[in-house]
Amino acid sequence: MAKESEPEADGARAARRRQFAEAARAEKPDLALLCLLIAAEADPELGEAGIDEAQIELDRLAGMLPYAPTGGPGAWARNLAELLGTRCGFGGSPADYQRLESSLLHEVLRRRRGLPILLSVVWLEVARRAGAPVYGVALPGHFIAGFGDPYGAHVLVDPFAGGRLVGEEDAALLVRGATGGALTERMLTPADPLETVLRILNNIRAWAQARPEHSAVQLWALDLSLLLPSHPARLRHERAQLLVQRGEFTAGAAELEEYARVVEAVEPAGATAIRRQAAAARAMLN
Repeated sequence: MAKESEPEADGARAARRRQFAEAARAEKPDLALLCLLIAAEADPELGEAGIDEAQIELDRLAGMLPYAPTGGPGAWARNLAELLGTRCGFGGSPADYQRLESSLLHEVLRRRRGLPILLSVVWLEVARRAGAPVYGVALPGHFIAGFGDPYGAHVLVDPFAGGRLVGEEDAALLVRGATGGALTERMLTPADPLETVLRILNNIRAWAQARPEHSAVQLWALDLSLLLPSHPARLRHERAQLLVQRGEFTAGAAELEEYARVVEAVEPAGATAIRRQAAAARAMLN
């Protein structure tokens, strides 16, 4: 189980976050490594050895796949479903949404359970290592995987459902269930690795936000999100507000004032309101 509440030496945390920032800025970001560095924030005992073990497990699973199967994207999808979905039992259920472990790659590899996006990461990383033409598909509310040419012959699968094939009508139902809206072509384009990482961190933030006793988890998820080359500016506001909620009034007020300076040129009224928040935070010290 993740040990997000245990203390950790500042130096070790800083070194890991530098590694995360460097990995996020690599020419070809390593999705598995970034996910494992996220996991190490929740479970500092994971360490380099644990990260290596998880990478080795992905290699091992890839080695169990038939080499270059005939039958195109469909054959790759069937082989992955047979290995990961049937033989290894990777899948998910509604109960998995209630667990932080469902967003941590090393725990998903151990438990064989997880959120759709983490199960998709397992599929993507195993398939990629085996040479499959694979990509992630970030449908609203439900991440899936694709095999083949995303703009030509391809198949879509749902790792959360053990690798069930997803037709266009199925994808449309998933989108309608999550947003009430319609499926668009843009939703079916390959997901960028860093966008995938940000979405994982968003899930962790949402999990922690619903559980105030885990505000430390929300804080480190925000910290990692802000290390990504591209992220929503509003996350800085959220971090400042969280610091105030945690009783770190001076630090929170300082970050609110800095955020106000950033947005003042485009939202002067918003900047004024944020400065009021900062003043209120400082007043809590009296």
